[in-house]
Amino acid sequence: MARRITDLDQLTGSADVLLCDVWGVIHNGVNPFPLSVEALKAARQRGQTVILITNSPRPAGGVIRQFETIGVDPECWDDIVTSGDVTRQLVTEGPQQIYFLGPERDIALVDGLDVDLVEPGAAKAVLCTGLFDDETEQAEDYRSLLEGFKARELPLICANPDRVVERGDRLVPCAGALADLYAELGGETRIAGKPHAPIYKEALSRARTIRGEVDPARVLAIGDGAHTDIRGALDNGIEAVFIARGIHARHYLDGRATDEARLQAFLEGEGLAPAYWMEWLA
Repeated sequence: MARRITDLDQLTGSADVLLCDVWGVIHNGVNPFPLSVEALKAARQRGQTVILITNSPRPAGGVIRQFETIGVDPECWDDIVTSGDVTRQLVTEGPQQIYFLGPERDIALVDGLDVDLVEPGAAKAVLCTGLFDDETEQAEDYRSLLEGFKARELPLICANPDRVVERGDRLVPCAGALADLYAELGGETRIAGKPHAPIYKEALSRARTIRGEVDPARVLAIGDGAHTDIRGALDNGIEAVFIARGIHARHYLDGRATDEARLQAFLEGEGLAPAYWMEWLA
């Protein structure tokens, strides 16, 4: 069973590197979480290295610009690795004629890459960063489009494996929901973000650049996504802290408090055994 902790500094002696999720842990897409930001700043001041590891389909520069817009203090991280960063390698390895499935704001993902963005009928691969309008659409709205891609056996490169993400007080669908539907249809998906290994390899490489050799036993992942943050950390040999007040809170929240028995049952039901859990990162 996961052990409850109330302060990140309780783990100072057991971790040199923190791989921290962004959406749902540091901010909700609209507002930063001040206690989380301060916790990561304090960790850096104690000598720990903080690598933010996010399934954002944007390269790191786009995440930093979002931080500037909503007011996340840049002193709370040492480096940032995004799913978009590691997905660019998948794009370069795939066909050149790509249909871009996602909002216009994510188009920077292909900047500088030798690809041609084409209409669906001319595509030899699909690059998915999300829904065109995640405020009004759901993955099911794309079934017929995806069925057409599957009929032509196109690979779908998913730049954001998250199925949903918090935006303010709502959950909105992400590219991972479309990838799930495509896989359900029998289509081929290619994914490098959490929970898959490439993003963790890149994050640890960045940590080694900053502090030299890194003992994997002294790396700790922090996140609120059971299927991405926690599954990814454990599958890649990294211990994890589960943040309860995130996208899964409806499963075990009792009024304004977390029902620990229900939380532990939720984790067990997902086949996950993080070492620790916290209400919020603090």
